[in-house]
Parts: sequence; structure tokens; C-alpha cells
Amino acid sequence: MDLALQGSLLDLADEMTLRDLPAGLRRTRLGLGAWVDVRAGWLASGDDLLTTLLRDVPWRAERRRMYDSVVTVPRLTKFYAAGERLPHPMLVRARDALNAHYRDELGEPFVTAGLCLYRDGHDSVAWHGDRIGRSNQLDTMIAILSLGSTRALTLRPRGGGRSRRFPLAHGDLVVMGGSCQRTWDHAVPKTSEPVGPRISVQFRVAGVR
Repeated sequence: MDLALQGSLLDLADEMTLRDLPAGLRRTRLGLGAWVDVRAGWLASGDDLLTTLLRDVPWRAERRRMYDSVVTVPRLTKFYAAGERLPHPMLVRARDALNAHYRDELGEPFVTAGLCLYRDGHDSVAWHGDRIGRSNQLDTMIAILSLGSTRALTLRPRGGGRSRRFPLAHGDLVVMGGSCQRTWDHAVPKTSEPVGPRISVQFRVAGVR
């Protein structure tokens, strides 16, 4: 896949590694029982991971029915089910680190990984909550590792209200927890800025999409 890459100018680590998770984690309480954790720069020197995923993941374009027509989803995707081999060992390390940190609060492990590729500023995801499965009624967590160009994750109360914006840069981690999937919606809006590709790696528990 021939997409222009934008390496991090601020990431001075010599090799790809996960930085200490608790040390830089910041929690924002959104209200209604929802919260968001952000760990800026959790993955250091992730350019090789981004390049490998762009090249090796069997990306697919989804088609979905919208009203009276079928449209192409404005991003590419790949879902790795529980037990399915992930496309890079660093993703296994990231999942293991997340499970170790959130085990007591979450009560179960992250087992699946959904990958989305935003090829440029025209790709996006509309307002939604990950409410397929148990998350429609129960609290859960969605952990997202962001790779590549900076894109904004925006959240707003499901019933309407002031939105919150979290710009996610190369190597940043965001975790949406508590009632977030039930009481808030989130989106990655289009942008007119000249941005390169961005991959989000979404770790979820069993039975949640």
C-alpha cells in the first residue's frame, strides 16, 4: 500500500518500546459514569510498526447500507478475533501491558483487536458507540493505540451536549471506560488538513464490537 508516512519529529527513542503506562496516564471524567484515559507517547519509535501494518495487514473496504443505497465505508478495516494471531508482536505486548494494568478495574482481559486505517483526511468514522454485544447494557473498556498522523477523537453525550476533543498523535493511547460506550458517542471527523495515514488499533473484551 503506497501511502506517504510522516515520522515523529519529537520521538527520540532509539528503538520501538512501550513506555511506562501508569507514569503518564491521565484520566478525564466525562460525567454519566464515563471516563477517558490518555497516555501520550505510550509507544516510542513506532514508525516501523506503522509501516509493517500498512504493508502486511489484509485491509478491506466495507460496504454498508445507508437508507436506500449501499455506500463504501470511508476507511479500511481488519478485525482479529480472540485467539487469532496479531500482525505484529508489539501489538501482543501492548495488549498484555493493558491487561496487566486494567485487570482489576476491567475484570476480564482484552482479547480482540480491530484495526482501522484512515488513509488521509477524507477518511473518518461517524458518531457511534461500540454497543454491539454486552456493552449495550454493561460498562466496558475500549483501548485504542493510535499510529501515524495526528487525528482528533471527539466525544459527546449521547443525548446531546458539549463535545470533548482528544487529539491523538503517533504512539498515543486512549482508553474509553465506565459507561462511555452507552452514554457517550465518539467519532473521528474528516479534516481539511494535509494529513497522512493513521491506524487505530482497538483492543476489546470478548463479546463487544
